[in-house]
Amino acid sequence: MKFLSLFALLFPFASVLLAQEGYKISVDIEGYDQEILTMANNILDKQYLMDTAYQTEDGSYLFVGDEPLPAGIYLVVTQPDNNYFQMLIGTDGDQEFSLSTQLTNLGKVTAKGSRENELFFGYMDFLNNMQEESKPLVQVLQDSTTTDARREEVTKEMEGFDLRVKAKQDDIIKEHPASFVAAIIRTNQSNNPPEYPEIADETERRTAQLKWLQKHYFDPIDLKDERLLRTPFLFNRIEYFVDKLHVQHPDTVSKTIDGVLDLMDPKSEMFKYYVVHFINKAAASKIVGMDAVYVHMVDNYYSNGRAYWTDEEQLKSMQENAERARPLLIGKQAPNMKMSRRDGTPVELYDLKANYTILYFWQFACPSCKKSTPFMKEFYEKWKDKGVEIFSICTKQGEIGKCWEYIDDNGIGEWLHATDRYMRFYKDYDIRSTPSIFVLDENKKIVSKRIGAQQLDELLTALERQKELEAEASGK
Repeated sequence: MKFLSLFALLFPFASVLLAQEGYKISVDIEGYDQEILTMANNILDKQYLMDTAYQTEDGSYLFVGDEPLPAGIYLVVTQPDNNYFQMLIGTDGDQEFSLSTQLTNLGKVTAKGSRENELFFGYMDFLNNMQEESKPLVQVLQDSTTTDARREEVTKEMEGFDLRVKAKQDDIIKEHPASFVAAIIRTNQSNNPPEYPEIADETERRTAQLKWLQKHYFDPIDLKDERLLRTPFLFNRIEYFVDKLHVQHPDTVSKTIDGVLDLMDPKSEMFKYYVVHFINKAAASKIVGMDAVYVHMVDNYYSNGRAYWTDEEQLKSMQENAERARPLLIGKQAPNMKMSRRDGTPVELYDLKANYTILYFWQFACPSCKKSTPFMKEFYEKWKDKGVEIFSICTKQGEIGKCWEYIDDNGIGEWLHATDRYMRFYKDYDIRSTPSIFVLDENKKIVSKRIGAQQLDELLTALERQKELEAEASGK
């Protein structure tokens, strides 16, 4: 029943700037008598109010503007319930037209004076008719008493509807290849990978299909088509490509984002909005290591001038953020720390020899640190004989005596505790809150960071398992 999903498509909008002067759209809704009618569109995954029309003497509503609207699909929204129907804003002088519908059936719209809307609503009428015709079959499939034989028979009938929808779509694309409706259809058509029957192993077959899909995912989609910018279905498709079809490793994600942006016009609104989206997403990510994506975006889009819309002050702030993050990216050599033990003897981070070193920045009065203490104790008891050491720094240096009291009272003096009167660790490790944890390997390279104490056991178990697998693969 693939075609059923077509009925639920929300066809939002585009951003092709038009050469004509302004827009004039008359809307008549039988049975609607509210004072205002609003018009909205989307950018990425958010909706924005574009215009408000007031009821005229004849009961219709007129949207008028001196500047042309970006081409695409808009929502005409009724009050007070925010019900809506969709309309197309076309190009080449196609922004002066009229629409009529009924409040009781907003899905049935008649357009005059707009080639794009006539095509659009004709297509929507066709889909609605398909839905109505298929309802009895859908009910049969949903009936738990339907026999397997009858279910198979109805499924084949439903496949006939799929074929009719596909034929209609192909006709529109062939007869109106430059239309926005055709672009919408192409963007939402399935792009399924080959079956690869020649590959017997199921895992290898799925891997081949994934690689094919990664390579051909955007074949039917023109990311240089500015009309697609304000369509939520494009945003969802791009997010799926980046987040679901690729491993969420910062290097892979950065490369994937580059691939998507390379398909866009670097001077377009599409490119601008998605560059901003990807860097904001990286900055807000809770996935460990995604700050590397932020640094990548700053280096490859902002510092080199490709993000031409960025003002000097904003650019400086972003570059400073990237430079703070850069030395602490996963895989980087952890900065050494020259500190003092409780008795005043010097100690350096690099003096500590261990398979894994856990850097633990904490405060005695920090509520979250107090919750972490039992987990740290439990973790250390399990791992201390497996080559794991904790290098612990109380960040409340002005009241260092209370640090030692807390250590004694909570029985955590078994691992190494150190202080630094100059508090250089705040800058070196960009400590903004506590607790803050970094996990270093035997060479003091960062393998994970800013995770919870309760996650340490699971993380080290996974790291050790990975070592075992690599050893097995190398024959050692």
